[in-house]
Amino acid sequence: MTPDSDSLGIVVAHLSHAYAPTAGTGVRALDDVSLVVPPGSFHALLGPSGCGKSTLLYCIGGFLPVQSGSIRTARGVVTGPGPERGVVFQNFALFPWKTVRENVLYGIGKRGVRGAEARDRAQHFIDLVHLTGFEENFPGQLSGGMQQRAALARTLAAEPDILLMDEPFGALDAQTRRIMQEELLGIWRQTQKTVVFVTHDVAEAVYLADTISVMSARPGRISRSLAAGFNRDSDPAVFKRPAFTELVEQIWEMVRAEVDQARRPALAAPVVAPA
Repeated sequence: MTPDSDSLGIVVAHLSHAYAPTAGTGVRALDDVSLVVPPGSFHALLGPSGCGKSTLLYCIGGFLPVQSGSIRTARGVVTGPGPERGVVFQNFALFPWKTVRENVLYGIGKRGVRGAEARDRAQHFIDLVHLTGFEENFPGQLSGGMQQRAALARTLAAEPDILLMDEPFGALDAQTRRIMQEELLGIWRQTQKTVVFVTHDVAEAVYLADTISVMSARPGRISRSLAAGFNRDSDPAVFKRPAFTELVEQIWEMVRAEVDQARRPALAAPVVAPA
């Protein structure tokens, strides 16, 4: 059943994507991927390295072409980048010559907002990510976690309906990562954005997401999608619950099986003895 346009979050239908060969044969990254992300939900993508998680994310973002199949949002068919889809990268992607305020204003400027309204809106999102007092700092003067907060504020300031997040906390230390996870959930609960979140961390996915899709070894397919929903509970002790631990282990076994499959060498061709 296909959702109607009023209730559409993200609908990926039979998506395939291959990278052109640099030498020899090309690489088929995605093969017949179908996925429905309801509006306002938080969806995580897991799978072995090279399974196409980021490729799928960038296809949804419009940065890679849809070669086969389709992607739709409430704004219509995805044919390229659009203002309703904001992307948060692992490497922060801030302008190093701009202050925090200027970086956030850049996102607002993409919406055509200027003057006092833009400054007020920038301050709102700076406050939202708890960077109040650091408005005039440059990225090089901030910690990794603070830089990611600034990147998130810049993306949110453009007021996208959808947040696409490519391992945004992967470069952070464990303590900062936990704090950023909590901050992201707080922002998500407040804004009700539709989120697609790529990660290698199973516990992170279970903590953050409503639904988790495990992708197969390349070419990437959706092997299985599971409900989580711990993100609806603000209890910080959720990590200690048996149900949480059991789901982490269940999903980890699925990911491990796909990792093993990715490492398995191709079967050698049978040797035919000479006549």
